[in-house]
Amino acid sequence: MAALEDSSQGRTRDRRSVYERYQEAPGEDGFPTLDELMARETGSDGQPTDVEREDTEEGADQITSPFDPEHIDIETRNTTVDLLLSRLRNEMIDLAPDFQRRAGIWTDEKQSRLIESLLLRIPIPSFYAAEQKDGSWAIVDGIQRLTSIARFLDPETVGAAPLRLKGLEYLLNFTGAGFHDLSGKLRIRLRETEVVVHVIRRGTPEPVMFNVFARINTGGEPLTRQEIRHALIPGRARTFLAELAESEAFRRATGNSVVGDRMADREMVLRFLAFRLTPPEGYRTGDFDKFLAEAMHRINRFEQEDEEHLRREFSRAMDAAGAIFGVHAFRKYRSGQQRKSPINKALFETVAVNLAGLGPEQHDRLSQLDTLAAFADLMEDTEFERSISVATGDPKKVRKRFDAVQELFEDLLS
Repeated sequence: MAALEDSSQGRTRDRRSVYERYQEAPGEDGFPTLDELMARETGSDGQPTDVEREDTEEGADQITSPFDPEHIDIETRNTTVDLLLSRLRNEMIDLAPDFQRRAGIWTDEKQSRLIESLLLRIPIPSFYAAEQKDGSWAIVDGIQRLTSIARFLDPETVGAAPLRLKGLEYLLNFTGAGFHDLSGKLRIRLRETEVVVHVIRRGTPEPVMFNVFARINTGGEPLTRQEIRHALIPGRARTFLAELAESEAFRRATGNSVVGDRMADREMVLRFLAFRLTPPEGYRTGDFDKFLAEAMHRINRFEQEDEEHLRREFSRAMDAAGAIFGVHAFRKYRSGQQRKSPINKALFETVAVNLAGLGPEQHDRLSQLDTLAAFADLMEDTEFERSISVATGDPKKVRKRFDAVQELFEDLLS
């Protein structure tokens, strides 16, 4: 109980490190406890993944430079389902190149119940979009809803199989029906259904857009930071991140354990690329979201040779991490630990970027040495442990963790 102390408000506060609390009291048969599962990110199904949730205390997400309200230009439009589908057909709505993968998050039953709501004239949540230079809309919140509607009314617009209703709660007699099985009156009702679209007009600064979309939670499931970046920044960066995240090297190094449906895998890849493009000592602002967004814009301007160079670096770093750390690559580890901790994003970027700066001979040497044991010693450093656990976008913590891992490798190699 020495690690516990009373706060000024009379509540007991745990003063142990995040890692110490995480490792305490393993569940039966080596499975994670409930507290451990709560410390992990969740996938689209609401289940814990194998990626550690980052702690944003110490003001990591506070706005340090309030936005001028004059810069926020949001237009609310009342439109119809038919007009939305018309925009889709004419490529004036951007669902992102890989929207089908994300659209699959909703089951047919959930999509069917949305159509049931429209038939019952129950209002559905608003859509949020960012206006592009050509006047098209990038849908940031509502991709699942729009895809479901399109699948039922006009599946060719999204290149998906037609939706047949199932799992309905009230209109049971419509089970198994497709759009053309409905009466003309009901088909018109669906097409003329009014929906609300909040459009952030072009000219609104990107950081303002990002902050607005980060606050949206209309569907009960907050957008992840990478999902927002993916929607707001079209271009080659989207597919390049996907290619690296789906590579065999990444999957091997992470033990095939990073769920990609909420883009955690792409965020990890982006963090690696961002710190290869801008060394840790060059990161000074403390605005980690802006830092990653700028990296995506730089990737969009890459020449082919730039892509190939970073692709090779990434692949070599992944292979080296697997060879050196084994199943504990990118995970917190203490001496003698058997059970794997979840993947830690800050560790991923730190270890991978440092390995990318070393050559094949140095990788081989580190794999022959007891690097894992040396890393376990490093995990005893409270400052290092906090630098990968709490407010990881703070510039001081970024430098702390990168310098510590670099020094670890240098000491072993010397």
